[in-house]
Amino acid sequence: MSRISILLVLAACWNFVAAHLVISYPGWRGNNLKTSGLLPDGNVPPGSLGQNYNNKTGHYEFPYGMQWMYPCGGLPVAQNRTKWPVTGGALSFQPGWFNGHQTAFIYVNIGIGSEPLNYSHPMVPVFQLTGPVNVMYPGTFCLPQVPLPANISYNVGDNATIQIVETAVHGAALYSCVDITFAEQKDVAQVNSSNCFNSSGTDGKGGPMGMNFVYTATGLTAGAARFIPSSTTLATMLGVSLLALFL
Repeated sequence: MSRISILLVLAACWNFVAAHLVISYPGWRGNNLKTSGLLPDGNVPPGSLGQNYNNKTGHYEFPYGMQWMYPCGGLPVAQNRTKWPVTGGALSFQPGWFNGHQTAFIYVNIGIGSEPLNYSHPMVPVFQLTGPVNVMYPGTFCLPQVPLPANISYNVGDNATIQIVETAVHGAALYSCVDITFAEQKDVAQVNSSNCFNSSGTDGKGGPMGMNFVYTATGLTAGAARFIPSSTTLATMLGVSLLALFL
């Protein structure tokens, strides 16, 4: 391989390395550790809500390198939206482009409207993602059919934003989004084995990737209560201890 080819490969890898969490399908708001999403003249795109207030300019703007900033890592709404099925569809992402991502909690939420003010509608239950190592690794995780939250009306042509949150083992929460427009299935980019797959570790595409369900263990709480003394018991123990001090 020539020196130029090696440099091109390294440059391509760095784009992902700097991203931490990459949405592979259906699209991505952008690499928020490489760009701020501001217009070339430094202004916020029309219709976008700025993230930080600049005292010097008197305007809201978007910072660089803030993938851990709610709700979408500090980037404004994408100018070109991605079509996504009005009945729900596929979602794939690459979670391992940074250290500390061998295990992580994954949240998938949706915000309704062209510029959602909140993302309080979960699309799937939270789950734990498992990767091959706790240092940077390649690999893709695919959810082939992500449903839409119930009791909310969706129509073809409506805008929304899908948010993926990755809470890694070191405690940092990473935010990445894709801005969508609901469409009929026939008008959406096809899902196939090249854009939505689960890396096996043997296919040359990274991994292996896996998942664990997250449960609520109410029995542990009930069992722990047996070891917590009552207020009467605590008062008795305290009285005996104080009496012992004066004997």
